[in-house]
Amino acid sequence: MRCPRKIYLLLVMASLASLPGCDDQSKSAPPPPPVTVAPPIVRNITEWDEYTGRFQAVDYVEIRARVSGYLESVNFTDGQIVKKGDLLFVIDPRPYQAAVDSATAALTQADARLDLANRELARAKELTKSQYGSVESQDKAIQEQRAASGAVDAAGATLRRAKLDLEFTQVTAPVTGRISRHLVTVGNLISGGEANSTLLTTIVSLDPIYFYFDADQNAYLKYERLARSGLRPSSRDVANPVHLALADETDFPHEGHMNFVDNQIDFSTGTMRGRAVFDNPDLIFTPGMFARVRLIGSPPHDVVMLPDEAVGTDQARRFVYVVDKDNIARYREVKLGPLVDGLRIVREGLTRDDRVIVNGLQRVRVGSPVTPSAPPQPQKTATTP
Repeated sequence: MRCPRKIYLLLVMASLASLPGCDDQSKSAPPPPPVTVAPPIVRNITEWDEYTGRFQAVDYVEIRARVSGYLESVNFTDGQIVKKGDLLFVIDPRPYQAAVDSATAALTQADARLDLANRELARAKELTKSQYGSVESQDKAIQEQRAASGAVDAAGATLRRAKLDLEFTQVTAPVTGRISRHLVTVGNLISGGEANSTLLTTIVSLDPIYFYFDADQNAYLKYERLARSGLRPSSRDVANPVHLALADETDFPHEGHMNFVDNQIDFSTGTMRGRAVFDNPDLIFTPGMFARVRLIGSPPHDVVMLPDEAVGTDQARRFVYVVDKDNIARYREVKLGPLVDGLRIVREGLTRDDRVIVNGLQRVRVGSPVTPSAPPQPQKTATTP
């Protein structure tokens, strides 16, 4: 009975041995995955630091009444551009015209008294000279002449003040800019000439225009150290160029310059405030509008750069894959800088001689071999001779 069992086991073993792949050791392992490698790009660039801020008018004026009275007319359209000296409001001038007339009459009377006092003084001097008059009479005439002269000066000052009040009934634009809406309508009583005088409207200038932004204290220290070493002038001393992009712009087409750096770091935010100024001939910039600016952040220097897609993310770390001389993929942690012309600056972790995997990162296993190839060169377009 044992012999058939042995024969059965031999048949089973023979059938298993005949199955494909069971003892096929001749098949080779799959080839290393293909990847594209390229050396980092080395360029000489000037780095720019980017900040967010907002526009503010060079001149912001609150238009308030300087005399009291009823508002007689509003002489502008809400929101329009006004020029310096344009008539904006008229306050009822009749009471002030009457004051001017009264002061004019008082000055005429004072002039008449002065003329009489001058005649009396001349007569007293002649009488005293001919010994027909007393010295006391001459002294009295002198005092009356001085009093009359003072009365003329006082009347003249009253007239000038009355004319000034009459002039203030016509409220004009002190600067050129865009005016807001009128806050008081015709017929209302205006209070003027006081600290809480009636606010009539406001005007903001538009061309040129300021742009304010805040830089943290580390950036401030960097700029100070660069200035002390002579590598970058301080914006306190030199009008360093500034480039600006509006909210709907991707590049920075608007050029201005720095014209102010504050004298202390803000205690609550730990930032230093800077100011740039821009020409605004087409009035596209408006006070209160947010925008982004770029300020020179370094002197010209060589940097290592990579396409941004060649950089991987490992939680808070950034890394790239490099290929060694044996075509083995290696993990390399890097420290990055900003994007410049679509390329990412690599501050630490790479040299210009490294071979970096720029395509096929998803097929890479650290410590495993790869099949590197150079990126395809762009074809030149043939020109017709």
